[in-house]
Parts: sequence; structure tokens; C-alpha cells
Amino acid sequence: MHALESFFKFKANGTTLARDTVAGLTTFVVMSYIIFVNPGILGLPTTDKGLPFAAALTSTCLVAGVLSILMGLVTNRAFAMAPGMGLNAIVAYQLVLGEGLSMGSAMGIVVLEGVVITVLVLVGLREAVFDAVPTQLKRAVGVGIGFFILFIGLVNGGLVRPGPGPEQPVDLGDLVGVPVAVTAFGLAVTIIMMARRWKVAILLGIVLSTALATILNYAYDKKAFPADTGWAVVPSDVWAKPDFGLVGHFDFGAFAELGVIAACLWVFSVMLSDFFDTMGSVIGVGEQAGYLDEEGNLPDIKPVLIVDSLGAVAGGVCSSASATTYVESGAGVGVGGRSGWVTVVTGLCFLAAMPFSPLAAIVPPQATAAALIVVGYLMMMTLSRPESPRESDGPLGRLTSAIDFSDLSFGLPAVLIMTVMPLTWSITNGIGAGFLSYVLIRLVRGEARKVPWLLWVFAGAFLLYFVFPLMRQEFGW
Repeated sequence: MHALESFFKFKANGTTLARDTVAGLTTFVVMSYIIFVNPGILGLPTTDKGLPFAAALTSTCLVAGVLSILMGLVTNRAFAMAPGMGLNAIVAYQLVLGEGLSMGSAMGIVVLEGVVITVLVLVGLREAVFDAVPTQLKRAVGVGIGFFILFIGLVNGGLVRPGPGPEQPVDLGDLVGVPVAVTAFGLAVTIIMMARRWKVAILLGIVLSTALATILNYAYDKKAFPADTGWAVVPSDVWAKPDFGLVGHFDFGAFAELGVIAACLWVFSVMLSDFFDTMGSVIGVGEQAGYLDEEGNLPDIKPVLIVDSLGAVAGGVCSSASATTYVESGAGVGVGGRSGWVTVVTGLCFLAAMPFSPLAAIVPPQATAAALIVVGYLMMMTLSRPESPRESDGPLGRLTSAIDFSDLSFGLPAVLIMTVMPLTWSITNGIGAGFLSYVLIRLVRGEARKVPWLLWVFAGAFLLYFVFPLMRQEFGW
């Protein structure tokens, strides 16, 4: 106990060993969907080009476990890591199905982008980009990620679904059936426990929702959830031997198959997504955890960025797709987690999940939907901040907007960041839209000198990122 206190500094971080242990478990439970979603995406079940599920599951747990533990030990911050959603889709649907690469060659692209992004960290460029972004846009990124997480929860819980057509892209979910009932129950009990200030509200909400889902699934003859998922079903075997067959299963054949220019553009494109996904996650979770300074910067950020960058290399080497800092880390922060012990616990849970993967499959996405909705709300709280309190203002003091929406230079880019993220299902797209609009507004107002040179560079990079599909179509890159 004393050794852990000395290393992780629980008191200095305003937390305790017990609280951070619960926070680590909470983060794992909320992130645990990646154990099955990532192998499902990389498996490409309707084709013969995907990865075997068991081996992909082992690689996913291995990378998430080792990188999360490393992040906790090196940085003493509650940033958990796992193969990134969106990044895995780029590998499966764009590089493999779209460009015709083998999985090994696609993972080689991931390894290379990880090497490049690690070099950028070592020379200080990645840290400089964090510092160059205006504070109000950083806050918008955090709020946007909150909207994104909340939207994921609504979709996973069945409360929101695709609309009937282009004129209505989204619609209210079909509020019938056991899965949506589990979501509603989880949301209700989590809100009640949070209102009562229970620190374990999010984790306990997931546990109770999973228990209800399992009971109802058996009551409906195990037909309430898809039979091939294992959700809400007590498994006959709780142990399965891990399959490490995908470790080292990558190559650099993309340069021969696509050509040097096209391969380099893909490395750049994946790197850009990885780069700004991390930026958004670190800002969003860091703001919620109180890690950021008054300028919205994360002190001593370089170790965080180094571990995150190495996650891309590790993800490619192990064929799990690039590992990145997860926005769901906010779940652990939401229950009071603050130190690196949070992510050490999360990482140990991922490693433990390798042999016990059948047991981890019990938790349905509807059971974690409420947690995502609540975590989204907690991250959006940064949209307001307290002024200097006065006695007449009550215990919270006076609140003011963290973003000046009356100033077009900040207001419009902030709105684009906060809306494009959830609506395009991409943190990178939201940040890109915000950066480009910010630079454009400053330029036409004759305020180009107020834009740091690095923002000009990355605005150009985002412009290339957005026109890349057109370039591929027109020039065959």
C-alpha cells in the first residue's frame, strides 16, 4: 500500500487506492466492447480477407493491456489505451476492401504511421501542435467528444437509429423490446445513483443492467439478444486459450501494390486520424480530470504522446490496428479516478480478459449505453466554468461560458467541432472542420498573424485529408 502511494501519489491527486481501483474497473467495463468489436471489424466476416476472430481478440487484449499499463506507469495519468475505433475501419474497409491490400500489408501502413508519429513526438512537433491550438478550440474539442460519446451511447442503446431516408438521417429508436428496456433501466438507475452522489454509479449501473439483461434474455428463451454474440448468456466455458498467431503478422507490401505515392498518402492519412484522435481524447479527458492548465494545455504531455505513439506501432505489429488513447477513459475519471493506477487496473483487466474472453462477452452494448451517455454529459460540463465565487452566488459561484460564441472566430469553429464529430462518427473530421474554419475566418478578417504557423500547416494538412478521396478518384492515387 505504501509503495503504491509513493509511486502513484493518490493523496496528491485527490484520490484513493480504492477509488482509482473502482475507476479502473469502470473504464475497462466501458471499453470492453472493443474486445469483440475490433475482431469483428478486422474479421470482415462476409469475405475471406479478414483476420481469425480468436487471434484478433487476443491481439486486441494484448495491445490494450500492455499499452494501458505502460501509460499508467510512465505518465501517472488516467488515460487508457486500446485499438482505435475508426482506425480499425480504415484498415478493414478502406485499405483491405477498398485498395485490395492484404491484412498484413495494411498493418504495415499502421506500423509506418506509428513510427512517423513517434518521431514527431521526439522532435517536439506533436507537443507544439497541442500548445498552438487556441484554448477555446481545445475546450470545444472536449465538448465535441462529449457529444460524440453521448451519441454513441444513444445509438448503442437503441434510443437513436438511422432515419427513413436522406431527408431525415436519424430518428427515434424503436422503443420496444428487451435491449432498449435494458438501456432505459441502466440510464434510470445510473441517474438516480448519481443524484445520490454514489461514486460507483456508472460501474454499478453497468453491472445491474447486465444482470437484468441476462435475466430477461433467459426469460425470453435466449432470443432477446442476437444468439451469435454471447451477450446476456452465461457461457458454458469461461476459459479459452489465447491465440498469439497474429503477433508480427505484417509487411510493407503496400508500396509494391499501390505505388510509393499512394502508399505514402495512406500513411499520412492514417497518421492524421491517429494524431488528432489522440489530441481530442487527451484534451477531453484531461479537462474532465483537471489535468489541464489555464491555457488548456496538459503539463508534461510528452510522455503521454510517446506512449500513445508507440501504441500505433504496437497495434500494427500485433495486427490489432493502431492503439490510441480512449475517450472512454472519461468513465473512470467520472467516478473519481485520477492517477495512473486507474489505467494499470484497466490494462490488467484486458490481459485477464484474454483467457476469460467468453465471460467478458456477457456484457451487451445496451448495458454500457447509459455509462456512455452519462460520461458524455460529464465531458460537456466543461462548456461552463466558474468565475470568482461570491457569497450571494451559492456554493458553485457564478458560471460563465468557456467559449465566446459571440466571436465568429471561435464560435463557429467550436460549433463545427462539436457537431461534425458525432454526426460523421469521427473526432478527426470534427477537429479538421474547426481548424479550417478558424484559419479561414482569421484570414478574411485580416488577422492571419494571429494564427500560429503550425495551425497553418495543419489546416493545409486537413485540406489534403478532406480532398484525398477526390484525388484518389481523379488521379488513381
